[in-house]
Amino acid sequence: KKHFLNCDKLTALFKALGEPNRMAIFDHFCKSKETGSEQANVNEVSNCCDVDLSVVSRHLATLKKAGVLSAEKEGKQVLYSLNREEVAQTLRALADEIEKN
Repeated sequence: KKHFLNCDKLTALFKALGEPNRMAIFDHFCKSKETGSEQANVNEVSNCCDVDLSVVSRHLATLKKAGVLSAEKEGKQVLYSLNREEVAQTLRALADEIEKN
């Protein structure tokens, strides 16, 4: 049976978001558009989780590896931003597949 979904991408996305602190980070970035701060460094992101900075940093790396976030180096800091369209497309494809059957 042919899959129209990118199962590897979905699995990586759900694994990345399947941890409460990473979900809180994802939520932070989802809301960042309305606050006008779509990019954030590890210190700014750490406000949404009650864990050490090193742990937040690892969570950001996991979300980046899963394609949820992008990272851009600016001087000594790394600025993260949400891959809105990519994540929305992946979830939309899943929703379409669910409704189709």
